[in-house]
Amino acid sequence: MPAPVALLYPPSCDPTAPYLSLPTLTAWLRKHGVSVLPVDANLEGWEWLLSRARLEGLAARIEQRLGELDARPSLSHEEQLAYAALWAARGDAAAAPAAIDGALAVFRDRSGGAARFYDPRAYEDAVATVESAMRLVSAAYHPLSLDFVAYRTPFSLLSAGEIARDAAPERDPFHGYFEQLAERLAREDARLVGISVAFPGQVQPAYSLAHVLRARLPGVHVTVGGPALTQMLLRLEGEALEKALGPFSSAVIYEGEHALLAMARAIERGEDPAAGGRVIRGTTIEDMSTLPPPDFDGLPLDRYLAPELVLPYDPTRGCYWGVCTFCHYGLAEVGTAKYRERPVETVIDHVAALKDRYGTRIFYFSQDVFSPRIATSIARGIVERGLDIRWGTDMRPERSLTPGRCAELVAGGQLSAALGVESASPRVLSLIDKGIPVEAVRDAIVNLSQAGVAVEAMCFGDFPTETVREAMQTVRFVEGVGDELSLFILGRFDLTHGSLVAQRPGDFGIKEVWGVAGDELGTGLFFAERRRTGRPSEHAKLEEAVSALSSRWRLHRYPWAGALSTAHTLLWYARLGKDVFRRLGPDRDARVQSAQSRVGAARFDVARVTEESAAREAALWEQMVHEERRVSRATYEARAASLPHATPAPGRWSYAAGVELRAVEGRTGTVKTRRAPTGRRPSHAGNSTKS
Repeated sequence: MPAPVALLYPPSCDPTAPYLSLPTLTAWLRKHGVSVLPVDANLEGWEWLLSRARLEGLAARIEQRLGELDARPSLSHEEQLAYAALWAARGDAAAAPAAIDGALAVFRDRSGGAARFYDPRAYEDAVATVESAMRLVSAAYHPLSLDFVAYRTPFSLLSAGEIARDAAPERDPFHGYFEQLAERLAREDARLVGISVAFPGQVQPAYSLAHVLRARLPGVHVTVGGPALTQMLLRLEGEALEKALGPFSSAVIYEGEHALLAMARAIERGEDPAAGGRVIRGTTIEDMSTLPPPDFDGLPLDRYLAPELVLPYDPTRGCYWGVCTFCHYGLAEVGTAKYRERPVETVIDHVAALKDRYGTRIFYFSQDVFSPRIATSIARGIVERGLDIRWGTDMRPERSLTPGRCAELVAGGQLSAALGVESASPRVLSLIDKGIPVEAVRDAIVNLSQAGVAVEAMCFGDFPTETVREAMQTVRFVEGVGDELSLFILGRFDLTHGSLVAQRPGDFGIKEVWGVAGDELGTGLFFAERRRTGRPSEHAKLEEAVSALSSRWRLHRYPWAGALSTAHTLLWYARLGKDVFRRLGPDRDARVQSAQSRVGAARFDVARVTEESAAREAALWEQMVHEERRVSRATYEARAASLPHATPAPGRWSYAAGVELRAVEGRTGTVKTRRAPTGRRPSHAGNSTKS
């Protein structure tokens, strides 16, 4: 039997449900007779990392490192940053290891109607524990910041050298798991390994995994693809592209089905799949009727962090509107990919088969955007077949979402709709080229909600030339329709290379767009407007208004219940109702079950070290990025070395997971810790809340 093609989905991403890329590629290859080994390395990697034994080892690492720093006569700037991070996570290190097994069991509670998963108190405590564990991991691998969305270090992805540095065993928390995975692939005799990178938080782990595979399996062809890698690599050429490919034997940009099949055939013939070049351009699937349904066989479907399986399915690809000026999303050089649809009858056949095969009752229709026309046709087909399923998706708030159409959608299983509202300022909507007036957006929200759909509003501010007054219009709009909204989010605009704004910045009031020297992969993009809008006091009022608005809902970070378009959120809608997050309101009492206050001695003033090192670090990066526009580790280290050292100021500090550090002896003050999220998120780079 031919050796299998191994398809890997790397950390760091959502472990509550399978993602679509591996099952889609698996189905295509199996349809053509290719043996496939699918591995959700994201789920497996997090399972490996979020274990009591592993976390206890990292907790000991934190205590050892603190002891080493306390033995120093003074602390350099970089040591101060580490000292602050270690102390901030000391409560997490004391509590999370003992609580982690119980927290994961809450998410996987499949007995008694998953009572603990749907109990707000038990659920919030489980979330608090997992987030505490992630803070522990990040501190143990300082200066890493790691969660289910992001994987960042100060010099992340600046160069091939920095990528290799971050892949070193002492800097990569997943390294031990990656070594185990390499041994497994060797036993399976995999000859072609494909790594699918959908989101930015997976980029560095994908490189780290590839470094391990190349060292352990030198004869294996390791290829990479997916939206995040496509958008990065298509901007590079020549030597810069060769460096960016690094440990990968090849890369597939754009859609991967045909390219991956051709590579598998080349391997079978004993040929080099990259003989024509290391970058392979994928072929767009024009006729989606040729695509089989996603194949989830081989994935650990009983181990995802949810009490029941929520499966993704793609009725369409690309965006039927496709002209929003801010958007660069998916497998496209600019804007969005070409719009295509599966035949409606095929969709119904596939969904029915997936329901029967995997026992799934809830689907997430995953595509750039779902048109009301095809959504209605599918809903009618579900009714005609008598299928007992529910589904959520992303939609544009079109005029065609009339009360009658919305009633049909609900009858056909629609559970939720994340609507691309973007802004409530007519001028900003015109700049965005949204094509929908504010009044029509309001009508769509009301019609969907009153029909029974859980409506989620996706908005963002800080679009070039937007004033504070215009941003406040969006806040007031959400406030005005708040009783019809199940959730909302107000992100911040983020300039992306493939958006029309980046292509024609002058048309949008942008004076200058730049990258920084030293950013070899071009991952950072910065801009300056012709004029700044709003006084600091106005911006402060805006943030206060967003916080006040957020207090009407129980909001969470992705991928928890209370974040838009997540498996957990869909399950809570189905069990507890579309208004559950508004009924519950904000939660301020979540805690790690085993957390208790402790007191520890510190040789240095933790509050002062934390505050002053953070301010100096911000100033250092502001100088490099915005003033000099040149970043390098050598420059950073030289300047950091010249900054003031912290001298001893002994004291005793009270600490517990999720609680502010407090001086109890010697010094006074507290150290701020991370707080519950509001309706704000860091940036908005396209029309997906999942990246």
